[in-house]
Amino acid sequence: MDIDKKNRTELAGFLKLKRSKILPSQVNLPEGIRRRTPGLRREEVAYLADIGLTWYTWLEQGRQIKVSIEILNKLSNALMLSQEEKRYLFALAHQSIPTDLLTVQINIDKSIQNFIDSLKLSPAYILDQRWNILAWNKAACYLFGDFNQKIEGERNAVWLMFMDDYYKNLFTDWEKHAEDLVARFRSVYSHYTMDNWILDFIKKMCKMSKKFDYWWSQHQIQSIDSVNKYFSHPEAGSLEFECIVLDVANNTNLKIFVHTSLTESTKQKMEILMNK
Repeated sequence: MDIDKKNRTELAGFLKLKRSKILPSQVNLPEGIRRRTPGLRREEVAYLADIGLTWYTWLEQGRQIKVSIEILNKLSNALMLSQEEKRYLFALAHQSIPTDLLTVQINIDKSIQNFIDSLKLSPAYILDQRWNILAWNKAACYLFGDFNQKIEGERNAVWLMFMDDYYKNLFTDWEKHAEDLVARFRSVYSHYTMDNWILDFIKKMCKMSKKFDYWWSQHQIQSIDSVNKYFSHPEAGSLEFECIVLDVANNTNLKIFVHTSLTESTKQKMEILMNK
């Protein structure tokens, strides 16, 4: 896929910057005596990456050329990129992030856990890029069921929506919420098409749920924006929430889902529910 103009400009600037930060001695190249600019020359990067100098020059000039995953991997190694920088490079080039960069963070920073715990009446949980539920607060357990009692494979927002009867029955309009969830999950999937875990998970869900299989085949896409959710809780009755989604600054794979009461009645019912 051709990189759009803005991304080509960003990519060109990023490559130039990283090239300027590397000393020849760091990559076992001679310093030379006529080095006008700091860092590596273009021809040295091309040599280290085993790609053509003309092609690399065009890339730094922001020309409209195709960049393969193989080339990006070679450039990442030649420019000594960190994993975060490599993810950034692949994103600029509109390429799927390699499996080895799809790190799944298991331990949530204490400050983030403290944040969601402070939301006393707002059910909140944290999802990774696979939509596994990694952390939650007490209010989330009162609303959605005790996540502590579920095995790891069942703590997944997609799996719960289709395979957990208690979770499914919470939604007053389950079909709409489930269909929308599939469309939002597909929008995330497009960034991780090389993640074998996600590919296997989708195959499993298609086999286990005819509804999921059908909605997945429709290729509907939705952005992960705020959405209103309406529940029928077995103890508290009718509950209405606005679900907002927050990014985690130090890990772009994580998102925080916070459910805030839409009505005073919902707030009061949550207080009663959590004080039982």
